[in-house]
Amino acid sequence: MTTRRPIVPDDLLRIRFVSDAQISPDGRRVAFVVTTVSAEKDTYLSNIWVVDTDTPGAEPRRFTTGPLRDSAPRWSPDGGRLAFVSERERGKPGQLYVMPADGGEPVRLTNLENAVDAVWGPVWSPDGSRLAFTSRVGGWHEPTREEERGWSKPPRVITILKHRMDGEGFTHDRRPHVFVVAAAGGEARQLTDGDFPDNFPAWSPDGTLIAFTSERHPTRDDDWSGDVFVVPVEGGEPRRLTNTEGPVRHPAFSPDGRAVAYAGFPFPKDDGRNARVYAVAPDGGAPRCLTEDLDRGVWDVTRLHCSADGEWVLFVARDRGNCSIFRVRLKGGERATLFAGGERTVTGFSVARRTGQVAFVASAPDAPAEVFVASADGTGERRLTDLNRAWKAEVEIARPERFSFRRDGLDIDGWILPPARVEPGTRYPALLWIHGGPHREFSNLWWMEGQVSAGAGYAVIYMNPRGSQGYGEAFCRSVIGDWGGGDYADLMAGLDEALRRAPYIDPERLGVDGISYGGYMTNWVVSHTDRFKAACSENGISNVATHAATSDIGSIWTINEQGGVPPWDDPARYVERSPITYVKAIRTPMLLIHAESDFRCPVEQSEHLFMALKRLGREVVLVRFPDESHGMAALGRPRHRLERHRIVLDWFAKHLGPRPAGR
Repeated sequence: MTTRRPIVPDDLLRIRFVSDAQISPDGRRVAFVVTTVSAEKDTYLSNIWVVDTDTPGAEPRRFTTGPLRDSAPRWSPDGGRLAFVSERERGKPGQLYVMPADGGEPVRLTNLENAVDAVWGPVWSPDGSRLAFTSRVGGWHEPTREEERGWSKPPRVITILKHRMDGEGFTHDRRPHVFVVAAAGGEARQLTDGDFPDNFPAWSPDGTLIAFTSERHPTRDDDWSGDVFVVPVEGGEPRRLTNTEGPVRHPAFSPDGRAVAYAGFPFPKDDGRNARVYAVAPDGGAPRCLTEDLDRGVWDVTRLHCSADGEWVLFVARDRGNCSIFRVRLKGGERATLFAGGERTVTGFSVARRTGQVAFVASAPDAPAEVFVASADGTGERRLTDLNRAWKAEVEIARPERFSFRRDGLDIDGWILPPARVEPGTRYPALLWIHGGPHREFSNLWWMEGQVSAGAGYAVIYMNPRGSQGYGEAFCRSVIGDWGGGDYADLMAGLDEALRRAPYIDPERLGVDGISYGGYMTNWVVSHTDRFKAACSENGISNVATHAATSDIGSIWTINEQGGVPPWDDPARYVERSPITYVKAIRTPMLLIHAESDFRCPVEQSEHLFMALKRLGREVVLVRFPDESHGMAALGRPRHRLERHRIVLDWFAKHLGPRPAGR
């Protein structure tokens, strides 16, 4: 028998990460993206692969060979071509390409100053003659003339609150707009303009209109609201279909063109709401909510799609730690039903135009994401890829044990991820991990952080306390105005329950870690209890009042989370709910990790806590990662991600005792 080894940080370089499964119109092939991590080049490399659906056991094959990142594959309506976004030179914006579906040379369609959006990708016109996409317009660009390259950058004149976005930089002078370009080549034509963001283009079945979302109302700087618009493909003034009641995303025309489905909710200044599925006529009118009876939110990182026969709208919803595909009748009047579920997370899907088959990408706690396909009614599901087969055979993958407990009238889910190898009679240190959000959740998906910790000999305890998504809107919103209250009590009760269930955990060797709101809660935990021997707060919040002014979304989100009252109207509330207020009570050794270019939770939050702890003579270390944004732990430069893993493991090894031999 082969002895499997524990997972280590460098395994990040071995895994093939699968995403964006796009099924061909006839359902016979699926194109998808495979991303690998290169420490040597300190970047991510991705190509498009293709796998057959009608040949059992067919091996996937690489379709593009771009040197850096090829992504966002999209089939032409006849299935004869594949469009995609490609970055061919490092530091240069990704552009739109198209190539024959059976292989050949890609043809470049765009040459824009800013990148073609690769997150949501291009969309083909129904006749296959054109593609629509979004790209930012404007902004300052590096000069091309040699004599200008050493000149000072121009000042930024800011007149709006929404002037920057984490991971994107300053956006006040560059807005995303809708473009159209001929599939045969030619100049891309800008279809929308103005000082507002336009996103998520979708073609009408007759090819005359493009639906998109935009924030074109007077109060857009002070709320989350948007609307669905349509604009003639040949140009003209956009026409609003919805009524500016709240955020909207992902419009999709029904195949007969009689309805536009979209996701959203009718609360302009609220957080923690369930995004629901709506439908509106393309000539306007009152939208109809199709998922009123489903107390679960549509996941905002996945598109919704109409079925090929026009009967259904398919979407991914968050449900008690799973992200599953649901479907609901487009005509309404029926409850949404599960289409593809299980203890896993679906991160995206597509529908074959002609056959209705559904291809999707899903991962589970014990397996990185792979591609699956199901028939139009959800039956006959099959896995099409197993790209990490060889790697999985080498490593010891930890499998979480789910548990539930009841507190304060709420049913709360938690998980214990045991060390990769548990020896009888041995007690192990444990890490309490706290998720961000607070309106996020721990899902049943591949979690590299947890696997690395388990491989290092730690049990990992994690849970979805009040505030988490997937447990109903009331549960999710119960944390608003109560940060550090019921959520903290839930976490401590869940920790006690986990220790009761797992006698192999040493209660005297506990650590706590969290990112973003999880970093806030880590700061709060150690300022209210001494039961942890060490803590790691990453990109966290220590002063809620200053966060409201310095975060890219603070003027809306932070104030909403504190009950909608700004700090100048109730400064005592912000003082009471800020961990920095209780800094004298912190005796736990603290590791503070922060990305220096974090606009979501700016680095001043950790600087504030670091200064106070140092002045108090407490053990604290601040680690700053240059040129990284809020999502550094999952999306940062590879070398930074690897170094972060090592720093965290060394910190907990120092304070929780040496790791078992061989780890």
